[in-house]
Amino acid sequence: MGTIEQPPGGGGDKIQPVDLRTALEERYLAYALSTITQRALPDVRDGLKPVHRRIIHAMSEMGIRPNQAYKKCARIVGDVMGKFHPHGDQSIYDALVRLAQEFAIRYPIVDGQGNFGNIDGDNPAAMRYTEARMTEVAALMLEGIGEDAVDFKPTYNEEDEEPVVMPGAFPNLLANGSSGIAVGMATNIPPHNVHELCDAALLLIKKPEATIEELVDLVPGPDLPTGGTIIDSRASIVEAYATGRGGFRVRAKWLKEELGRGGYQIVITEIPYQVQKSRLIEKIAELLIARKLPLLEDVRDESAEDIRIVLEPKNRTVDPALLMESLYRLTELENRISLNMNVLSMGKVPKVMSLKEVLVEWLGHRREVLVRRSRHRLAEIDRRLEILGGYLIAYLNIDEVIRIIREEDEPKQVMMARFELTDLQAESILNMRLRSLRKLEEFEIRKEFDDLSAEKAGIEALLGSDEKQWSTVSWEVGEVKKKFAKATALGKRRTDFADAPETDEDAINQAMIEKEPVTVVVSEKGWIRALKGHLADFSTLQFKEGDSLKVAFHGQTTDKIIVFTTGGKAFTLGAGKLPGGRGHGEPLRIMIDMDNDQDVLTAFVLDTSRKLVVSSHQGYGFIVPEAELVANTRKGKQILNVSMPDEAKLVVQAKGDHVAVVGENRKMLVFPVAQLPEMARGKGVRLQRFKDGGISDLKTFVMEEGLSWDDSAGRNFIRKKDELIEWMGDRASAGRTVPKGFPRSGKFSG
Repeated sequence: MGTIEQPPGGGGDKIQPVDLRTALEERYLAYALSTITQRALPDVRDGLKPVHRRIIHAMSEMGIRPNQAYKKCARIVGDVMGKFHPHGDQSIYDALVRLAQEFAIRYPIVDGQGNFGNIDGDNPAAMRYTEARMTEVAALMLEGIGEDAVDFKPTYNEEDEEPVVMPGAFPNLLANGSSGIAVGMATNIPPHNVHELCDAALLLIKKPEATIEELVDLVPGPDLPTGGTIIDSRASIVEAYATGRGGFRVRAKWLKEELGRGGYQIVITEIPYQVQKSRLIEKIAELLIARKLPLLEDVRDESAEDIRIVLEPKNRTVDPALLMESLYRLTELENRISLNMNVLSMGKVPKVMSLKEVLVEWLGHRREVLVRRSRHRLAEIDRRLEILGGYLIAYLNIDEVIRIIREEDEPKQVMMARFELTDLQAESILNMRLRSLRKLEEFEIRKEFDDLSAEKAGIEALLGSDEKQWSTVSWEVGEVKKKFAKATALGKRRTDFADAPETDEDAINQAMIEKEPVTVVVSEKGWIRALKGHLADFSTLQFKEGDSLKVAFHGQTTDKIIVFTTGGKAFTLGAGKLPGGRGHGEPLRIMIDMDNDQDVLTAFVLDTSRKLVVSSHQGYGFIVPEAELVANTRKGKQILNVSMPDEAKLVVQAKGDHVAVVGENRKMLVFPVAQLPEMARGKGVRLQRFKDGGISDLKTFVMEEGLSWDDSAGRNFIRKKDELIEWMGDRASAGRTVPKGFPRSGKFSG
């Protein structure tokens, strides 16, 4: 092994210390900028990222026009990579494939032949098998590229030149959309309908101060390649287009197919944009197996060229709208498409633009292209007129010209001096063919000269008048609109609009849970579980050591369970989501945000038709409708306001016209229910006054039927109205010692 040579002088004097932070900032910023401008964000003027622009330009250079034969994709990718885009061939091919996929891009830019992938997410064939050529859209994007319409820049190896931006006669940014993730910023623009975009552009030419609302009248929302229905409100769509940020909720389209004898099936014909059909069906099947879709029996994919997903309901009584609502909730049959119009303004500055700004900048680009092409044409006309002027002089003096050419050693110089010709004119005369000397030619030259002079005057008038320029741009936009009108197969709007149907939340939630009987068990230490079936005997329930039964009750998996804590809070849990009966369940504190110093007071099945009396230990309470207890978050809902050391003590069903309250001091008070306020939240009013201790129990009853209780031996006592007179009073009184036979526990239930 050879020796390692040291740099001269030990190398110490050649090393430059660099501050790491500064170096990272500089280098990461350079990387970020190149990602933003050279990779991820499209240019607002042509809606293309560099890789797409290079693919189109390379196809143009190869002459693969819409009316030409297809060429192998491998040749196109090779050219793009070798001349313009020094990146991986697979990434270039992926970009090329996407430009040809009708389900991915609204107006395909590449016309592909062969397997270019499908909506199920299957991969395209390798590039050596597939072929491609441009579509009319690509031809429009290139229109005028050879007429100095846009600037060119050197390619990466400076051997060739590539366009900085395409002339872009087609409103590609909004028509085909774009998505990309750069460093610190992203873009996401859904496709739109070209007919509508052209209408909006024409309005802006006519009325530059047009509002977003007026533009949204013409461009009501995206037009997605895969169709579907957008269910957002007009206000939110206007807001999204005004700010350049927002989103659209897209739903699959479906129809009900009658099968006879009252049976039916649902057929999905269009799915949301960028959703893989195979993955969507897998997800529905997984939910079926997991029994999350109790209304659905089966799902089948009967698609051929068109999409046809068949859903079989459990039975003929299932409401199809309810079944679809439950599927929209759980699957990608409803999908949100975000809008983030972050694009390169003037090809340099990344910024989020509104719909109006994007259209205005595209129109500005079209006008600049028109002016540049006109100037280029003007220069060509001037050159041709100069040549034709020389020809005319030659024809008028044809014999002299022939003599000079035959006899002079330097005919060019002699002619220039003799007839006052320019270098170009003399050169053109010398390059004339003999056959051009026929008599008729002079007439044709004069005609061409007059025609070109007239065209020159027209172009000069155009260049001198803003109004004429805009009217020409307007005509060009009108031609694009005609080519892609809604009357054509390609231009027809695919995505429609609808309001989201008014739905019953509870009905949908129940439709997503299979209805089965369960027994909900809560232990003293706050563990909860749901056992299958309705248990008759709770004494057989097993608990962890040191734990015991707090409350158990019957319910259905579709029920909502209310958990009420000593802190006066109510929490809502779905019975279908509770841990199963195997083992001891799970601690409630995992499922709800219960404070550490609070415990479960009680739990029960929600019944929105009932009312409850809630009371604190110190005897403050009120009536609350049970529907007010529902809380849709982990944090729950504060119902009874209590502060330490007081805490919630009782939650009792309110039915009847009187309340009986018993204190820990064994004094009882009976007063009318009407004296209790009905509230959704609060501290409440005093129910009974105590010198010391607090409330023990509370019961509501109908005075006509009397007040009943059971003692510890199971005997039942009833006191009628006339027997309760001495205990009757107003709320907040102290009450009298409990009647004879009242249980020692101080509870009405013995």
